Amino acid sequence: MDARDCLIIGLDSPIVNEARDLVTALGDDVSFYKIGYQLVFAGGLDFARDLIADGKKVFLDMKLLDIDNTVAKGVENIAKMGVSMLTLHAYPKAMRAAVDAARGSDLTLLGVTVLTSMDEADLREAGYDSDPRTLVLRRAEQARNAGMGGIVCSAEEAAEVRWIVGQKMSVVTPGIRPTGSDAGDQKRVMTPANALRAGSSHLVVGRPVVKAQDPKAAARAILDEMAGAL
Repeated sequence: MDARDCLIIGLDSPIVNEARDLVTALGDDVSFYKIGYQLVFAGGLDFARDLIADGKKVFLDMKLLDIDNTVAKGVENIAKMGVSMLTLHAYPKAMRAAVDAARGSDLTLLGVTVLTSMDEADLREAGYDSDPRTLVLRRAEQARNAGMGGIVCSAEEAAEVRWIVGQKMSVVTPGIRPTGSDAGDQKRVMTPANALRAGSSHLVVGRPVVKAQDPKAAARAILDEMAGAL
Protein backbone atom coordinates (compact mmCIF):
# COMPACT_ATOMS: atom_id res chain seq x y z
CA MET A 1 0.00 0.00 0.00
CA ASP A 2 1.08 3.57 -0.72
CA ALA A 3 1.08 5.85 2.31
CA ARG A 4 -0.56 8.58 0.20
CA ASP A 5 -3.62 6.37 -0.25
CA CYS A 6 -3.88 5.87 3.52
CA LEU A 7 -3.46 9.44 4.78
CA ILE A 8 -6.57 11.61 4.96
CA ILE A 9 -6.05 15.26 5.88
CA GLY A 10 -8.95 16.81 7.78
CA LEU A 11 -9.76 20.22 6.33
CA ASP A 12 -10.85 21.61 9.69
CA SER A 13 -11.36 25.17 8.56
CA PRO A 14 -14.44 27.43 8.60
CA ILE A 15 -13.38 29.18 5.39
CA VAL A 16 -13.25 27.51 1.98
CA ASN A 17 -10.42 29.72 0.73
CA GLU A 18 -8.27 28.69 3.70
CA ALA A 19 -8.93 25.03 2.90
CA ARG A 20 -8.18 25.64 -0.76
CA ASP A 21 -4.87 27.32 0.12
CA LEU A 22 -3.91 24.34 2.27
CA VAL A 23 -4.67 21.89 -0.53
CA THR A 24 -2.53 23.98 -2.87
CA ALA A 25 0.31 24.08 -0.34
CA LEU A 26 0.24 20.30 0.14
CA GLY A 27 0.27 19.71 -3.61
CA ASP A 28 0.72 16.16 -4.84
CA ASP A 29 1.91 14.90 -1.46
CA VAL A 30 -1.69 14.52 -0.29
CA SER A 31 -4.50 13.06 -2.37
CA PHE A 32 -7.26 12.42 0.20
CA TYR A 33 -9.18 15.03 2.21
CA LYS A 34 -11.87 14.96 4.88
CA ILE A 35 -14.61 17.58 4.84
CA GLY A 36 -16.84 17.85 7.90
CA TYR A 37 -19.58 20.06 9.31
CA GLN A 38 -17.41 23.13 9.81
CA LEU A 39 -16.51 23.41 6.15
CA VAL A 40 -19.72 21.94 4.71
CA PHE A 41 -21.77 24.77 6.17
CA ALA A 42 -19.39 27.34 4.68
CA GLY A 43 -19.70 26.13 1.09
CA GLY A 44 -17.73 22.94 1.49
CA LEU A 45 -19.93 20.78 -0.72
CA ASP A 46 -19.09 22.82 -3.80
CA PHE A 47 -15.45 22.72 -2.73
CA ALA A 48 -15.71 18.93 -2.42
CA ARG A 49 -16.91 18.79 -6.02
CA ASP A 50 -13.92 20.91 -7.07
CA LEU A 51 -11.51 18.56 -5.30
CA ILE A 52 -13.07 15.54 -6.96
CA ALA A 53 -12.86 17.24 -10.36
CA ASP A 54 -9.15 17.84 -9.69
CA GLY A 55 -8.58 14.14 -9.08
CA LYS A 56 -8.55 14.23 -5.28
CA LYS A 57 -10.48 11.84 -3.05
CA VAL A 58 -13.03 13.21 -0.60
CA PHE A 59 -14.13 11.74 2.71
CA LEU A 60 -17.42 13.47 3.60
CA ASP A 61 -17.73 13.29 7.38
CA MET A 62 -21.44 13.98 7.91
CA LYS A 63 -22.25 11.24 10.48
CA LEU A 64 -25.74 10.77 9.08
CA LEU A 65 -28.54 9.48 11.30
CA ASP A 66 -32.24 9.82 10.55
CA ILE A 67 -35.24 7.77 9.48
CA ASP A 68 -34.40 5.13 6.87
CA ASN A 69 -35.86 6.98 3.86
CA THR A 70 -34.07 10.22 4.69
CA VAL A 71 -30.74 8.45 5.12
CA ALA A 72 -31.23 6.55 1.86
CA LYS A 73 -32.08 9.65 -0.19
CA GLY A 74 -29.12 11.53 1.26
CA VAL A 75 -26.76 8.67 0.46
CA GLU A 76 -28.06 8.43 -3.11
CA ASN A 77 -27.26 12.08 -3.78
CA ILE A 78 -23.87 11.91 -2.08
CA ALA A 79 -22.94 8.89 -4.19
CA LYS A 80 -23.71 10.91 -7.33
CA MET A 81 -21.15 13.52 -6.23
CA GLY A 82 -18.30 11.04 -6.62
CA VAL A 83 -17.37 11.13 -2.94
CA SER A 84 -15.07 8.26 -1.89
CA MET A 85 -16.12 7.87 1.77
CA LEU A 86 -19.14 8.90 3.83
CA THR A 87 -19.81 8.49 7.55
CA LEU A 88 -23.02 7.66 9.33
CA HIS A 89 -23.63 6.69 12.92
CA ALA A 90 -23.42 2.92 13.26
CA TYR A 91 -27.06 2.24 14.08
CA PRO A 92 -28.18 -0.98 12.38
CA LYS A 93 -31.32 0.35 10.65
CA ALA A 94 -29.56 3.42 9.32
CA MET A 95 -26.64 1.34 8.07
CA ARG A 96 -28.89 -1.12 6.25
CA ALA A 97 -30.77 1.73 4.56
CA ALA A 98 -27.51 3.39 3.52
CA VAL A 99 -26.05 0.16 2.13
CA ASP A 100 -29.12 -0.41 -0.03
CA ALA A 101 -28.98 3.18 -1.30
CA ALA A 102 -25.26 3.04 -2.16
CA ARG A 103 -25.43 -0.31 -3.92
CA GLY A 104 -23.78 -0.19 -7.34
CA SER A 105 -21.77 2.95 -6.58
CA ASP A 106 -18.11 3.37 -5.58
CA LEU A 107 -19.04 5.06 -2.29
CA THR A 108 -17.50 3.49 0.82
CA LEU A 109 -19.87 3.78 3.78
CA LEU A 110 -18.24 4.08 7.19
CA GLY A 111 -19.98 3.37 10.47
CA VAL A 112 -18.97 5.75 13.28
CA THR A 113 -18.69 3.75 16.48
CA VAL A 114 -17.58 5.96 19.39
CA LEU A 115 -16.07 9.39 18.83
CA THR A 116 -12.39 9.59 19.74
CA SER A 117 -13.17 12.64 21.87
CA MET A 118 -15.31 10.48 24.18
CA ASP A 119 -14.29 8.24 27.07
CA GLU A 120 -16.27 6.02 29.44
CA ALA A 121 -17.48 8.96 31.55
CA ASP A 122 -18.82 10.68 28.44
CA LEU A 123 -20.70 7.54 27.38
CA ARG A 124 -22.27 7.15 30.80
CA GLU A 125 -23.37 10.77 30.76
CA ALA A 126 -25.02 10.07 27.38
CA GLY A 127 -26.93 7.12 28.82
CA TYR A 128 -24.79 4.19 27.67
CA ASP A 129 -23.85 1.43 30.11
CA SER A 130 -20.98 0.17 27.94
CA ASP A 131 -17.36 1.28 28.04
CA PRO A 132 -15.96 2.60 24.71
CA ARG A 133 -14.24 -0.66 23.75
CA THR A 134 -17.35 -2.80 24.27
CA LEU A 135 -19.58 -0.43 22.30
CA VAL A 136 -17.04 -0.07 19.48
CA LEU A 137 -16.77 -3.83 19.01
CA ARG A 138 -20.54 -4.25 19.05
CA ARG A 139 -20.96 -1.53 16.43
CA ALA A 140 -18.20 -3.07 14.30
CA GLU A 141 -20.02 -6.41 14.24
CA GLN A 142 -23.28 -4.68 13.34
CA ALA A 143 -21.58 -2.73 10.55
CA ARG A 144 -20.08 -5.92 9.13
CA ASN A 145 -23.46 -7.64 9.21
CA ALA A 146 -25.12 -4.66 7.50
CA GLY A 147 -22.64 -4.80 4.60
CA MET A 148 -20.88 -1.53 5.35
CA GLY A 149 -17.59 -0.66 3.69
CA GLY A 150 -15.76 0.21 6.87
CA ILE A 151 -15.63 1.45 10.42
CA VAL A 152 -14.45 4.63 12.12
CA CYS A 153 -12.88 3.95 15.51
CA SER A 154 -9.97 4.89 17.71
CA ALA A 155 -6.64 3.28 16.86
CA GLU A 156 -6.78 1.79 20.37
CA GLU A 157 -9.58 -0.49 19.16
CA ALA A 158 -8.27 -1.02 15.62
CA ALA A 159 -6.70 -4.44 16.22
CA GLU A 160 -9.85 -5.94 17.72
CA VAL A 161 -12.05 -4.25 15.13
CA ARG A 162 -9.88 -5.64 12.34
CA TRP A 163 -10.33 -9.13 13.76
CA ILE A 164 -14.12 -8.66 13.68
CA VAL A 165 -14.52 -7.04 10.25
CA GLY A 166 -11.82 -8.96 8.36
CA GLN A 167 -9.36 -7.66 5.81
CA LYS A 168 -11.73 -6.23 3.18
CA MET A 169 -13.42 -3.52 5.26
CA SER A 170 -11.72 -0.19 5.88
CA VAL A 171 -10.72 0.73 9.43
CA VAL A 172 -10.46 4.52 9.53
CA THR A 173 -8.91 6.06 12.63
CA PRO A 174 -9.02 9.73 13.61
CA GLY A 175 -7.21 10.93 16.72
CA ILE A 176 -3.83 10.38 15.07
CA ARG A 177 -1.04 12.39 16.66
CA PRO A 178 2.64 12.24 15.64
CA THR A 179 5.05 11.81 18.54
CA GLY A 180 5.25 15.03 20.54
CA SER A 181 2.00 16.49 19.21
CA ASP A 182 -0.68 17.96 21.48
CA ALA A 183 -3.68 15.64 21.83
CA GLY A 184 -6.06 18.61 21.81
CA ASP A 185 -9.65 17.51 22.50
CA GLN A 186 -8.91 13.90 21.56
CA LYS A 187 -8.89 11.37 24.41
CA ARG A 188 -7.96 8.14 22.60
CA VAL A 189 -4.95 8.84 20.37
CA MET A 190 -2.05 6.96 18.73
CA THR A 191 0.94 7.68 16.51
CA PRO A 192 0.65 7.02 12.75
CA ALA A 193 3.00 4.02 12.69
CA ASN A 194 1.39 2.33 15.67
CA ALA A 195 -2.08 2.87 14.24
CA LEU A 196 -1.15 1.15 10.98
CA ARG A 197 0.48 -1.72 12.85
CA ALA A 198 -2.68 -2.08 14.91
CA GLY A 199 -4.82 -2.65 11.82
CA SER A 200 -5.91 0.79 10.61
CA SER A 201 -6.24 1.15 6.85
CA HIS A 202 -6.67 4.95 6.77
CA LEU A 203 -5.48 7.64 9.17
CA VAL A 204 -7.24 10.97 9.60
CA VAL A 205 -4.93 13.81 10.59
CA GLY A 206 -6.13 17.36 11.13
CA ARG A 207 -4.47 19.90 13.39
CA PRO A 208 -0.92 18.42 13.32
CA VAL A 209 -0.86 19.35 9.62
CA VAL A 210 -3.47 22.12 9.29
CA LYS A 211 -2.02 24.16 12.17
CA ALA A 212 1.65 23.42 11.46
CA GLN A 213 3.97 26.29 10.52
CA ASP A 214 4.96 24.24 7.47
CA PRO A 215 1.99 21.98 6.59
CA LYS A 216 3.79 20.34 3.68
CA ALA A 217 6.76 19.35 5.85
CA ALA A 218 4.41 18.08 8.57
CA ALA A 219 2.51 15.95 6.07
CA ARG A 220 5.71 14.55 4.60
CA ALA A 221 6.99 13.59 8.04
CA ILE A 222 3.77 11.70 8.73
CA LEU A 223 3.92 10.01 5.31
CA ASP A 224 7.52 8.93 5.98
CA GLU A 225 6.51 7.42 9.32
CA MET A 226 3.57 5.65 7.67
CA ALA A 227 5.76 4.32 4.85
CA GLY A 228 8.07 2.75 7.40
CA ALA A 229 5.17 1.00 9.08
CA LEU A 230 3.65 -0.16 5.78
